[in-house]
Amino acid sequence: MLFEQIATGGCQSYLVGCRETCAAAVIDPEASQVDRYLALAARDGLRIRYVIDTHTHADHFSASRQLAQEVHAPVVMHRASTAPMVDMHVDDGDMVVVGRLRLQVLHTPGHTRDSMSLVAEDRVFTGDTLLIGGTGRTDLPTGDSGALYDSLFGKLLKLDPALLVFPAHDYRGRGHSTLAAEIADNPRLQVRERDAFIAMMDSLNLGMPTHITEALRTNLSGGKTVAQMLAEAASLVPFMSMAQLKARVEQGDPDLIVLDVREREAYQAAHIPGAQLLPRGQLELRVNQDLPDPTRRIVTCCELGRISTLAAATLRQMGFQRAVALDGGMQAWREAGYPTRPGAEP
Repeated sequence: MLFEQIATGGCQSYLVGCRETCAAAVIDPEASQVDRYLALAARDGLRIRYVIDTHTHADHFSASRQLAQEVHAPVVMHRASTAPMVDMHVDDGDMVVVGRLRLQVLHTPGHTRDSMSLVAEDRVFTGDTLLIGGTGRTDLPTGDSGALYDSLFGKLLKLDPALLVFPAHDYRGRGHSTLAAEIADNPRLQVRERDAFIAMMDSLNLGMPTHITEALRTNLSGGKTVAQMLAEAASLVPFMSMAQLKARVEQGDPDLIVLDVREREAYQAAHIPGAQLLPRGQLELRVNQDLPDPTRRIVTCCELGRISTLAAATLRQMGFQRAVALDGGMQAWREAGYPTRPGAEP
């Protein structure tokens, strides 16, 4: 078995492949690592046949939909998943066949209703059901402490103790463990009585993951994250440096429109001299009135440089092919000591 572990902060994802057939699968892909998965597969001469999520993630953005589209492979999740982009639902006892490699499905709910683990040769990919030195939490949507106890003590811990454990998360730099080591040393697994285990899990009082609302929304719906939308917009537009814009403003470039896409209050507090106000929320509705000449050179600006990137991409899609975004925002412009003007332009 070809095997690669990819860490993204505390998130762990895996590329597994069959050397003889060059077929591969990616388990729990993370949104920022799509190019890396593709590069690793190409390096080893593998073709990604399956993209698998062990459960609906709440603490990071899954790359399953994007990666699956890139490689024309199905997204695989347990049948309890409600995510619309799933192409192949699997059940307890099913196998995902990756060349000569077999991934045996174990339904291990508790962290989420759709949680599953995958057994492959000498290892088990436990998702967030069993972590190194811990377990998945049960206080997020569809979590169930009793179901987690049953999944751990009724299924996972009954497997061969020599199996290597590869979870979906580890925040201490540990690559893997074994079932034997977890049975012996994992503090949560020392609570072996069901009611006591449930009481322990229900009283953890953990903080909520960062971006939980956005992560659940995108992972459940297959929609795009804000970061993905910004990255896509940035790939469609060129940028102008602050120094170049300052020089052009000072020269009085007659072909240039500096388009401030912030709200009126921010614009009137301080804006680039000569900038024209057109809030991003009104762009599509007012573009014909405020920007009648699509051949003009337009530089969009905002407070931090994000909304202006989206605005420039929208303008280009509407036919303003010379629209660019300011590389930076008004905050950086002010910090650089570049000139600003209060109030409204005449």
